[in-house]
Amino acid sequence: MDATIHLAQQPEADELLGRSALAALVGMLLDQQVPMEWAFTGPYTLAQRLGTDDLDAGAIAAHDPEAFADLLRRKPAVHRYPGSMAKRVQELCRHLVEEYDGDAAAVWRDVDSGPELLARLRALPGYGEQKAQIFLALLGKQYGVRPRGWREAAGVYGEEGAYRSAADITGPESLARVRAYKQERKAAAGPSGSGKRSDRAKGAK
Repeated sequence: MDATIHLAQQPEADELLGRSALAALVGMLLDQQVPMEWAFTGPYTLAQRLGTDDLDAGAIAAHDPEAFADLLRRKPAVHRYPGSMAKRVQELCRHLVEEYDGDAAAVWRDVDSGPELLARLRALPGYGEQKAQIFLALLGKQYGVRPRGWREAAGVYGEEGAYRSAADITGPESLARVRAYKQERKAAAGPSGSGKRSDRAKGAK
């Protein structure tokens, strides 16, 4: 991977996201119930605490669960819910080890179509339908991963010129536009929609 990313709004963290498939997957996994920049800075923070310049799925999967959770809890915490997210990150890495020999990029490297890639992403632990579609859109829009029918498979998140999710953020201006869209959606949903954010809260906050 070799992409210019601005999701963390922090140079070192964005550089890691641009070159590491696993960092990108972990960042997307963490992008729930916290501000987007916090989530996508998480892989870089985690790599630093593991004493490496990248993330390794096999090493994370084999890490002692409680010790790994402590890495996420250390201040500043990697996530608002470090214990549960540590478990999800390890589950994701175990899946990558079992299904892709620990090679995160293999999730999309040989896919022939958008629906096939969506199915692979949907099968990842911690990835619901919406999160999988947003990440598919992110791959297409910013990482150059564009199998046949990728925009259609990504749904509304694949639309060109949209500002709906992390897939559309390329800098501070687009971040503000995505946040405005999210706020409009939240206001339109009203109080009755506030309790249904567990799977929707995948984009910028």
